[in-house]
Amino acid sequence: MGEICYRPIGTIHSPFAEVKGVPIQPTGAVGVRGTIEVAPEFAEGLKDLEGFSHILLLYHFHLSKGYSLVVTPFLDDTPRGVFATRAPRRPNCIGLSAVRLISVDGCRLTIEDVDIVDGTPLLDIKPYVPRFDAREVDRIGWLEGKTDQVSETKADGRFI
Repeated sequence: MGEICYRPIGTIHSPFAEVKGVPIQPTGAVGVRGTIEVAPEFAEGLKDLEGFSHILLLYHFHLSKGYSLVVTPFLDDTPRGVFATRAPRRPNCIGLSAVRLISVDGCRLTIEDVDIVDGTPLLDIKPYVPRFDAREVDRIGWLEGKTDQVSETKADGRFI
């Protein structure tokens, strides 16, 4: 398969000017506000979005350079396969966050629970639908017993 190219549909803005100190997941960023500026040519695609309380953001980890197939994730000291983590240094630097949608005003979205660096290119928006997206799981691998640490864990710059 050849190269796949995407173009951003907008830009995510947050209070985080640099990677270091960013919450590592939206659950660790509860109440942190941000905005999204969607490019005007995509404005019509925002129709009916305000009916959803949460949205999924797909974005490009624009500050991540290169990738590693084995990384030491934030919540562990053991090197893990990158596909068993949410680390940003990936073969395709695509991030995913579920955030609260506060409002839609033209091409500007106000969001909460933002765990994203200011200026991040937005690739797509999808509505979060619990019946579709929330699953009961049997196991969470190496993260078993570690997810309670997410609220106090912040990015330390190891993946830049």
